[in-house]
Amino acid sequence: MEVNNMPGSATTKMSSKGQVVIPEEIRRRLKLKTGAQFVVIGEDDVVILKAVTPPPLKEFDSLIAKARSQAREVGLKRSDITDAIARARGRK
Repeated sequence: MEVNNMPGSATTKMSSKGQVVIPEEIRRRLKLKTGAQFVVIGEDDVVILKAVTPPPLKEFDSLIAKARSQAREVGLKRSDITDAIARARGRK
């Protein structure tokens, strides 16, 4: 299979430290920036890199609001959470 004839493909090498360079054209097209994180999947002779992008902060706002609402419904207090964290960390 001629990889360079596949749309959006390129060849690269792995360094002695296991580092792989993603070619500039692909980084630019996918808008990958320094520090981008990836999930790496490997099987047989296939390695897949899937860019991981954090969800928008607004998405967290709705999750936090829902969690706070549910905590109020069951009578959970902030001190209950602090105590549970301390116990999990072995401090109490």
